[in-house]
Amino acid sequence: MTSAAERPLLFLDVDGPLIPFGAPSDHPQAAATSASTPVDQGNPLLERLDPDIGARLLALNCHLVWATTWMEKANEVVAPRIGLPNLPVADWPDTAADAQPDPRGLHWKTRHLVEWADGRPFIWVDDEIGSMDRLWVAAQHPGPSLLHRVEPALGLTDADFSAIIDWLDIVAQR
Repeated sequence: MTSAAERPLLFLDVDGPLIPFGAPSDHPQAAATSASTPVDQGNPLLERLDPDIGARLLALNCHLVWATTWMEKANEVVAPRIGLPNLPVADWPDTAADAQPDPRGLHWKTRHLVEWADGRPFIWVDDEIGSMDRLWVAAQHPGPSLLHRVEPALGLTDADFSAIIDWLDIVAQR
């Protein structure tokens, strides 16, 4: 069993993976939750959050880290709605001047997440991961990694959780 210090990081995006862009949520608890709390940030899509997904994420035995443009707002607005505690937040460059030029097609988050991971095994769950990101991480990150692209119309599904669990099982056996 992997110790807490050795647990992989799981970098988690909000828009797409947690807030699907497809049809409104069919989770009755999501509607009840959004009715009992103010509409935060004026975002009507918050009702699409699955209130049970936080428990599923916590059960993965990873260090969860927000990797989203929501930044600290993910802890204030999203986490309470899905049953997550406050999580660390990956830092992004403040301005375009702070960002180093990236190879064509490399997502702007990729370089920063690899730096944040600092050699540790990690999973990145996002709806904007592409082939250049996978190539760059394979060349630049010394530890195991899973860049898992989520279908943004669906959000995280059972199949996504199965893929993540399978990868975690492989890494735990190393």
